[in-house]
Amino acid sequence: MSDNIQDLLAADPAQLNYEQARDALATIVGELEGGSTSLEQSLALWEQGERLAQRCKQWLDDAEIRLQAATRAQAGAPDAGDEPSSDVPF
Repeated sequence: MSDNIQDLLAADPAQLNYEQARDALATIVGELEGGSTSLEQSLALWEQGERLAQRCKQWLDDAEIRLQAATRAQAGAPDAGDEPSSDVPF
């Protein structure tokens, strides 16, 4: 197994920032598309790719929440937790 593949498999997605996880995922996709890995290596890369994709999604979801909160704050809108309940008359 090449050092590059071993490094990709050894990386802990939870410790990576978005760019690192995205770049590692892109490298894995390239390795899988190249077709030069064994079946066992391909499966291990696929599993790591799934973990990296989930990490990227987590980063993007968190960024979306932060952007929504910043947009609400800039507009002077209450946070979602500060919204009146539906039983308050208007």
